[in-house]
Amino acid sequence: MVSILAGRLGQTLNPSELDALKQAISNDARVLYLLGLRPDADSKTGVTLPLNYKALLILLNAKEQHYTLGRQINGLIKELVNVGLVGLKDDMPLNRSFNGRQIVLPFLVTQKDDYAELHLEWSAIKLDWQPTKTLFNDLAKLVGIIDKEYSDEELGEFVAYWMGRPQSQFSQFQWTQKFVFQIKQRRLASGVKVIQKVGNQLVKPKAGVEADENAKKLVEKYSTKQ
Repeated sequence: MVSILAGRLGQTLNPSELDALKQAISNDARVLYLLGLRPDADSKTGVTLPLNYKALLILLNAKEQHYTLGRQINGLIKELVNVGLVGLKDDMPLNRSFNGRQIVLPFLVTQKDDYAELHLEWSAIKLDWQPTKTLFNDLAKLVGIIDKEYSDEELGEFVAYWMGRPQSQFSQFQWTQKFVFQIKQRRLASGVKVIQKVGNQLVKPKAGVEADENAKKLVEKYSTKQ
């Protein structure tokens, strides 16, 4: 279905888009991406036109009416977010309407010249695997990750998980992409012990000193006496 839709649109999906569209998402979510979001998105920035829920409902109900509410479209957008095809700003929670707002399609702006070689070889993950640093930072920025630092434990969990699935073989670009998705999911996960939250993401608190009001008054008092 993905290939048929792409062919009808006269578009060539890049490897990252194709891999993400083959993940466990509904066909309606694929239709929304390929026909509702991608055709009019800016190819340089990945930013879509302001979403028109009425037009999207007509598209999704072309044959039979299955969708009547905006929150049903939100559910499809959430599917696309989970596989990295859609990026949201931190002030755009998934439980609110995106009607009239713009979202980002991160893989539409993949820099082919910079990372073309990372698509050439496919392999299972290895014990000493590391993400490509510049690609990690670029993808993290595209999907809205605030804290781009990750721990050895986070990397180790990722490697350990995929070493148990030796039949899964991907390019270095795709392995790095999958690691970015895992980090994003961890930032959004509930039940994670953190001290600081920025937007709807969990980030590690940065070292610093924050004076309370009494301390500030004392400093001001003794500063004026000197």
